[in-house]
Amino acid sequence: MTTAILICDDEEGIRKYLAKMLKGQGLGVETFADGKSLLSRLESGAGDDADLLIQDVRMPDLDGIQVLKQVKKLRPSLPVVVMTAFGTIDSAVEAIRLGASDYVTKPFPKEKILGVIGNILEKEQLRQENRVLREELSRPGTGGSIIFASHRFRKVYDLTLQVAASDANIMILGESGTGKELIAGAVHDNSPRRSKRFLSINCAALTETLLESQLFGHVRGAFTGAVTAQKGLLEEADGGTLFLDEIGDVSPAVQAKLLRVIQERDFIPVGALKPKSVDIRFVAATNKDLEKEVREGRFREDLYYRLNVITINLPPLRERPEDIEPLAIHFLRKYARRAGKELRGISPDALEIMNGYRWPGNVRELENVMERAAILARGDVITTDVIPLRGASAVEEPPANRLASLEVVEREHIELILKRTGYHKSRSAEILGISRKTLDRKILEYEISVPSSGNLSPETP
Repeated sequence: MTTAILICDDEEGIRKYLAKMLKGQGLGVETFADGKSLLSRLESGAGDDADLLIQDVRMPDLDGIQVLKQVKKLRPSLPVVVMTAFGTIDSAVEAIRLGASDYVTKPFPKEKILGVIGNILEKEQLRQENRVLREELSRPGTGGSIIFASHRFRKVYDLTLQVAASDANIMILGESGTGKELIAGAVHDNSPRRSKRFLSINCAALTETLLESQLFGHVRGAFTGAVTAQKGLLEEADGGTLFLDEIGDVSPAVQAKLLRVIQERDFIPVGALKPKSVDIRFVAATNKDLEKEVREGRFREDLYYRLNVITINLPPLRERPEDIEPLAIHFLRKYARRAGKELRGISPDALEIMNGYRWPGNVRELENVMERAAILARGDVITTDVIPLRGASAVEEPPANRLASLEVVEREHIELILKRTGYHKSRSAEILGISRKTLDRKILEYEISVPSSGNLSPETP
């Protein structure tokens, strides 16, 4: 949708100058010669689609301050830039107090007014996006704490809901930190077993003996220190779901015992003589290549097929960049509440850095970054100074088998950063750690193609 800007000034020359300039930036423009016609337009509701108002602070029919007051009553959220002549700064200050976003002093250069407008529209876009995200996250049926906006993860979530209704065992595959336990919980919460317990255990975090005891339980005197009997997770999860995280790290001995539970639907506690019957749905997860583990004899093939009736593959965060912002907003809200802060959102600069980062730790790393940002934030917006994402992981890595000269690597890196920032040269130069002048020189030197249109910024050609 084209950005719509209203211009109100009694000077025809100013109206034409601004209209021509803004239309040249691809913006929609509507002009008004006096405050009455502007207010009439807004009162009719026809101006509800306006994104910004630029108005003179001195007009013959209605004082600009009075017009501003009425505008703010009719459209409280409409950003307003006031234009003031030299020597009437007091009026501009009063306009800011009444809710104007900024002011410019006549005569103003093109770069000045474009810079002011660009900054305001950028902030408004941030506010609108964060508002939409808040509404989306609070809407019923969005997957609870499973937050996503990408089509790719939507397919994963739809598959999760589809298979949840069955009673089949499920294998969830994905890198560490991609949210495998959340998907396992969603399977349980949307299954006929949801009234029973959902239990989970990290198989990689326990020794073989302790894992066996935690799963199967033990009777009194089963081993030294077993002074009382203890129920295992298998017994506790009867009728519900048991999530076996990092199943690829389970020892062969425990694998054999788990296979018996799945096939026979019973188990024998450590030290006991009689089996106990159970009815459990198993959801397992791993970041290992289990097919390779099977081929190399480290994982039982029969157990693999028993657990892997249905496979859910979770893509890493770098392959679904559309989810970075909504997830970040979700975590920001969570940790802002804990920190007792009112945080409005994330600045465009910070989002650019986050969108360009590869997130090797996936969603877990993103959550950690937003927790830190919420604690360290000084204002009401998360800015780049509290987003600790720098270094090699912030750029795409070339294939390991490809050797390239330093010149080629530098050229590709500059192209990547330009693309990530929407060809915003000043921000690209900041991320690259070089001056804007140096960046311009390298663009010419490497013959890098930069689109003629781009961000509404005087610094972007």
